[in-house]
Amino acid sequence: MRSPSRGSFRPQPVMNVTPLVDVVLVLLIIFMVVIPMMERSAHVDLPSISNVDPEAKGKTDPFTLSLTSDGSMYFERDPLDEASFISRLRDANQREPQRRLVLRADRTARYGAVRRLFKACQEVGFPGISLRVNERKGGSPVH
Repeated sequence: MRSPSRGSFRPQPVMNVTPLVDVVLVLLIIFMVVIPMMERSAHVDLPSISNVDPEAKGKTDPFTLSLTSDGSMYFERDPLDEASFISRLRDANQREPQRRLVLRADRTARYGAVRRLFKACQEVGFPGISLRVNERKGGSPVH
């Protein structure tokens, strides 16, 4: 027979969660730093208006064409040059002919440049072209 003191001692498994918590916190920090960097596009200070139309929800998100204050153009996140932006717009429209386009222009961009881009987008044949603006807080008009 076995004595009760020798046979009754069994090691109990204990889970140490400290390494798991360390890994999760490191991943959280990495994602907090990386995700905002992935969403960045050209910096555009949008003009503001008082009466904003509700956001149109379509089957697909619209393409984004951006014009910065220094005159640089971006299609989605890719920089465009003057020579190739029409062909790039045509290619995108031919790939997805039902997708709309949103034109974002910096508030300090020249009106003539914005109008020229808008006209070029119309000539390419996008089904809808919108101008992106911010909602103006308060009711004071801009002079």
